[in-house]
Amino acid sequence: MKSLRTFANGKPCMCRFVGICNWDESTTVLAHIRRANIAGMGQKPPDTCAVWACSACHDAIDSRTRNHSLGEIEGDLLDALLRQHAWYDKHEILTVVL
Repeated sequence: MKSLRTFANGKPCMCRFVGICNWDESTTVLAHIRRANIAGMGQKPPDTCAVWACSACHDAIDSRTRNHSLGEIEGDLLDALLRQHAWYDKHEILTVVL
């Protein structure tokens, strides 16, 4: 069984940030979305709190580029997370067990 991190390699970018995305699937990784009370200093959030992101979108998410603030892409990041979860659901990658 593959991890979600490994599974992300070669997948399409779910972020698609306008003016940022390079659409290069060969650079896609699982980019974690950090929020208070989900991850701490030096600690990543769970892999379900992440999206497939090309290298350019991943740099924007992690604030490695200064062309856009996280606040500017925040709404697009939520859209990406919803697209990601819808894809997982459609392909039965993640299931809820009660």
